[in-house]
Amino acid sequence: MSKTDTGTGRDRDELGAAGSRLSTAPQEEAVSLPGLGVIGWTRWFWRQLTSMRVALLLLLLLSLGAIPGSLIPQTGADATKVEDFRAAHRTLAPVYDKLGLFHVYSSVWFSAIYILLFVSLIGCIIPRTWQFVGQLRGRPPGAPRRLDRLPAYTTWTTTADPEQVRAAALGLLKKRRFRAHTAGDAVAAEKGYLRELGNLVFHIALIVLLIAFASGQLFKSDGTKLMVEGDGFSNALPMYDDFKSGSLFEPDDLVPFSFDLEDFKGTYELTGPNRGTPRTFQAKIRYSKGAYGRQTTTTVKVNEPLEIDGSKVYLVSHGYAPVITVRDGTGKVVYRDAVPLLPLDGNVTSQGVVKVMDGYRDAKGKKEQLGIKAFFLPTYGGAGMEIASAFPALLNPVLNLEPYHGDLGVDSGLPQSVYQLDKTHMKDFKDAKGAQLRVNLKPGESMKLPNGAGTVTFEKDVKEWAGFEIVQEPGGGWALGGALAAILGLAGSLFIQRRRVWVRAVRGDDGVTVVEMAGLGRSESAKVPEELGELAGHLYERAPGAPEPDDAHPAPTPDRHVVPAEGAEK
Repeated sequence: MSKTDTGTGRDRDELGAAGSRLSTAPQEEAVSLPGLGVIGWTRWFWRQLTSMRVALLLLLLLSLGAIPGSLIPQTGADATKVEDFRAAHRTLAPVYDKLGLFHVYSSVWFSAIYILLFVSLIGCIIPRTWQFVGQLRGRPPGAPRRLDRLPAYTTWTTTADPEQVRAAALGLLKKRRFRAHTAGDAVAAEKGYLRELGNLVFHIALIVLLIAFASGQLFKSDGTKLMVEGDGFSNALPMYDDFKSGSLFEPDDLVPFSFDLEDFKGTYELTGPNRGTPRTFQAKIRYSKGAYGRQTTTTVKVNEPLEIDGSKVYLVSHGYAPVITVRDGTGKVVYRDAVPLLPLDGNVTSQGVVKVMDGYRDAKGKKEQLGIKAFFLPTYGGAGMEIASAFPALLNPVLNLEPYHGDLGVDSGLPQSVYQLDKTHMKDFKDAKGAQLRVNLKPGESMKLPNGAGTVTFEKDVKEWAGFEIVQEPGGGWALGGALAAILGLAGSLFIQRRRVWVRAVRGDDGVTVVEMAGLGRSESAKVPEELGELAGHLYERAPGAPEPDDAHPAPTPDRHVVPAEGAEK
């Protein structure tokens, strides 16, 4: 009895151990897996980074990251708009600052995406290029054993020798620009290598675009200069009215050249529904390359810049600069210059300020400063003090002046705009009726300041000014070339089809040669069966079908239309 109990207990223990081994329930003791280690994790990260799906994801993130740079004012493009945005959005501005949305293209997160995409594309291209070179150096693979299982297939019999059929097939395929060779009892051919080449060109072009974009942002310079007729400009940093550049730009990178604005000419439509519409804007300039270059005269037009050694000079704006003379109470000329005024509307109604900071004395000999608000109307068509031009050309010019005297505040240390007047410490002049003095002047007329304080004269000479933008952005040619190469490469990868064709010719037991042709597309292509049918027709003309031995058992005839294999898509 004891033996039976003992045996039964041992059997139960063995059954319990076997059940525990078969059970899928988690065990109490966890199985420790070997770690990948530093090298393993590095290899895994590299494979993920250089995969095509990650490259597409990074490209999408780069496109999404560029959206804020187009919608939100950028410090590098217009710092004034950024400050206006900060003043109008007190809550959002600090958040945007932390996220770097006011300088998207130089932010850490955008740079990280940019660099990762660059590395990912290189990691994708290098192995694929090496593989493609190996394919070009190799030969198309030999024919499969069962050609009838391929999606496109046809067969017939012929009395020609198998060697003759294979030679005819080899010549036909090479004539159709297939890479072909004889492998055993079959001819193997392949065509459409330009598809993979186009794919590689597209990805390489993306890298070129990224490099060109980066160099253009890092080394670019963009400045503006307003020039009155007769003024000169030298391409040096102090000569610019406004200047912005990339983070790696150096002043020595500026292309040495200079030019003078000799004349500006603008014409407008005089009649019809488009009256006042500009017809031509062109600036006649004389320029020279380098410090001692020969001077050359040329004309700069809108969208037709002057290009000098990679630096482009664009004509971007224009306006009028009436010549104004100011005399103090003693009759001494204290100011005489052409004052460029900024246009306010399409009819070039212009506004500006004349600031007389030194040398002015009133009738009593007291030193003061003058500030004169000026409105210029190229064609005055209204009445009274209406400030609106009726036409952009100089048909009836009028200068509206509003003088002030006192302290301009230029010695306060705070920057001032030359087109704005700070009236905090200024007083206006009064006319005979006690109202603020305000006068319309025609060319050659003068305005007398009250109490013998002097005169302001609108001279007959009205000059014009032109605004130029001087841009130096390296990598522009590379960017254009990369864009064109990307388009061509993408077109090749989309429209060129990679396909393989095999022709097998063997002698059967009855002494008749059996010819088999099959085609396989490396990508989705509906033209593979059509192309194979056309090739089979030409080859059949060189190796026609065998004659029928008798009426009861006709010989197989060639199938001019490709017969899809059983189970293949039709």
